[in-house]
Amino acid sequence: MAQHYKNLIAWQKAMQMVEEVYRLTENFPKREIYSLTDQMRRAAVSVPSNIAEGQAHFSRREFSRFLQHARGSLAELETQILISVRLRYAQEPEAKLVLLQIEEVGRILNGLVGALRAELASATF
Repeated sequence: MAQHYKNLIAWQKAMQMVEEVYRLTENFPKREIYSLTDQMRRAAVSVPSNIAEGQAHFSRREFSRFLQHARGSLAELETQILISVRLRYAQEPEAKLVLLQIEEVGRILNGLVGALRAELASATF
């Protein structure tokens, strides 16, 4: 496990994703500032935040639990992006970039959760 959450590729990629989500939502209608825009930004920020908080506990079990929360936030964000495209708040190319980032962060998180589960299983026996 990394010594600091900032060294984790998952955290670094999630931070880049947050930046893109803020860019994507910048031109959403002003009436959405306290609804979809806010929800999307919160879900995006939740991903690196959960990675950081989980790693800071220095417990593999806790870290795994927080990574699962991060995966939940990714699913929430993906859904919200698809909604924003359907409502024509977001353009396809910009939304696709964030969706690809979500997919990448999700793969990394799945790998981390799998590795942590394997470590926990082998430590139990």
